Amino acid sequence: MFLSALELRNIIESSFLPKRCQCTLSPDLSMTVKVYANGETDQLDLLRTGIDAQRLTGCREINNLIAELRTEMQQQYVVPAHSPAMRKAL
Repeated sequence: MFLSALELRNIIESSFLPKRCQCTLSPDLSMTVKVYANGETDQLDLLRTGIDAQRLTGCREINNLIAELRTEMQQQYVVPAHSPAMRKAL
């Protein structure tokens, strides 16, 4: 890893602003990322555990991880077209 744990955490956490994000790194370089719905509650929008921080060796890998996490968050809010909620809206 070319960055310190503190630098890596800062990059990842600040990439989700204005949402609150908490990134923890264990001694075995396994990372957990939590993104909260808002700053007032502890409701999670995203929880990802077991991220191998050793693979985050450059800007591209860090950006790819952030993109994966953002995509995962967005997919949670997509309502399938065949769901009852969508049929009622039509």
